Amino acid sequence: MVKSRFAPSPTGNLHIGGARTALFNYLYTKHHGGIFVLRIEDTDVERSKDEYVKDILGGLSWLGIHWDEGPYYQMDRMDLYREHAYRLLDQGCAYKCYCTAEMLEEKRKKALKEGGKPHYDRTCRDLPADDTSNEGKPFVIRFRSPVSGEVSFTDLIRGRITFKCEELDDLIIFRTDSTPTYNFTVVIDDALMGITHIVRGDDHINNTPRQILIYEALKYPVPQFAHVPLIHGKDKARLSKRHGATSLLEYRNEGFLPEALMNYLARLGWAHGDQEIFSQQELIEKFDLPAVGKSPSVFDMDKLTWLNGHYLKTLPAEDVAGRLLPFLEGMGIKAAADSRLVRVVVNLRERARTLKEMAQMAEYFFRDDFALDEAARAKFLTPATKPILVDFAEGLKGVASMDEEETLKTLIEGLTKKYNAKPVGIIQPVRVALCGRTVSPGIFEVIAILGKEAVEKRLVRAIESIQ
Repeated sequence: MVKSRFAPSPTGNLHIGGARTALFNYLYTKHHGGIFVLRIEDTDVERSKDEYVKDILGGLSWLGIHWDEGPYYQMDRMDLYREHAYRLLDQGCAYKCYCTAEMLEEKRKKALKEGGKPHYDRTCRDLPADDTSNEGKPFVIRFRSPVSGEVSFTDLIRGRITFKCEELDDLIIFRTDSTPTYNFTVVIDDALMGITHIVRGDDHINNTPRQILIYEALKYPVPQFAHVPLIHGKDKARLSKRHGATSLLEYRNEGFLPEALMNYLARLGWAHGDQEIFSQQELIEKFDLPAVGKSPSVFDMDKLTWLNGHYLKTLPAEDVAGRLLPFLEGMGIKAAADSRLVRVVVNLRERARTLKEMAQMAEYFFRDDFALDEAARAKFLTPATKPILVDFAEGLKGVASMDEEETLKTLIEGLTKKYNAKPVGIIQPVRVALCGRTVSPGIFEVIAILGKEAVEKRLVRAIESIQ
C-alpha cells in the first residue's frame, strides 16, 4: 500500500510551492488507495511558531487536503532520534566529532583556497577507540559516509539518478546541543511511520543519497522518491513573495475558491491530455507521478484568476451566495444567503473574478449611501438628464411590482420618444442614480433586486443632487 507524507516546517506560512507538494502527495496516495500522513517538522525551536502551524493546518483544510494520520510533531519524538543516533555510534556507522566551529571555518577556507569543495576533512573519523584526549569536550555525531562507490535510486519522475560517494561528506546527525538534524530526523520518521513514497521538491535531490545511506545503515526499507520541479514566476526566477501571496490563506482572503486553487495547483507541472478543468474526484482518478513534467512550472496569476472566474460561473449560485457572505460582512454589510442574494450572484458572476471583487460590485445592492463615481456623475447626472429622472420616478409610481419587466420597458420606450433619445440615453442616467456607476447588470434586474422603495429613494437623491 502507498503511504506518503507532507512534512512542512512551521518556520513560515504555507505557500504555493508547499501546497502543491502536499497536493501531489495527497492525489498520488488517494489515486492508489493509500494513506496520507501530516507531520510537522518543528525541531527548529527558534524559528518554529504556533501561528505557522495554524496557518499550515488551516491552509490544507481550506484547500481540501485531508490527512489520514497526524499531525505528528517531531518535538514529541526526540527520544527516538537520540536512540537511533547512538545505535549508529554503537554500530560504527557514526562517530563523535570534537571539531569546534572555528576549526571547521578554517578547514572550509583552506579547502576553498585549494580549489576544492568545503567538505569536512574527517579529522575525527578514525580517532582510536581508547583516545581520551577529548573527554568532556562538546561533540557532534557525524554519519560515517562511504568514501568510494556510488549511491543510485530511480526517481519516479526523473528516472535513474546516481551520486558518487566521494562527493558526500560526513554529515552531522546530532548537534552539540543534542538536537537532531533534518537529514537524520526525516529518515527516522519516514521509516518508523512506514512511508513508502516521498514526493518533494527537486531542491531535495542532493539530500536523497545521504538519506538512503542512513536507511541502509539502520537496515530500514528505502522508500521510493519523486522530485517535483520547483515553481517559477513569469520572470523564470524561483517563486518568491513578489510573485504571489506569501500564505495560501491569503488567496482565501482575496476571494479565491479552493476548487479553483486545487485545480490550478494540480496543473502546475502535471497534465492529462488537453483537459484544463478538474474536480477533486477527477484529479484523484487521473493523477499519477509519471505524468509530472521535469521542467519548472510557471505561476501565472492571470490564469489562476481566469480559472477562479470559471468556478464562480459554474458552481451553484446558492453555494456561491453562502461563500460571498463573509466578504460582504467584511465590508460591514449584513446580508443573508436568501433568494435575493442568489439573484445578486447570478447577475454579477459573469463579471466578477473573485468573491472579494463580487462583494465590492454588490455593495450598491445593500447600501443606499454608496459612493458615486465622479466621472459617471458628471456625465449622466446633469441638468439635461434631470427631467428624465423626474419622469422615470413619476412613471414608477404606476408600476405595481419591480419585477414587471415589460411595464418597465414600456416606460423607458415612452421616455425615448418624449426626449427623442436612444434607450441608452434614458438607461444610463437611471443606472448611475441607482448604482453609482456606468456598468452594472441589466437595469431591469437591478431594479427588481433593489425593490421599489430603494429605487425611489435613490432616484430622489440623484435628482436633488443635480444643481
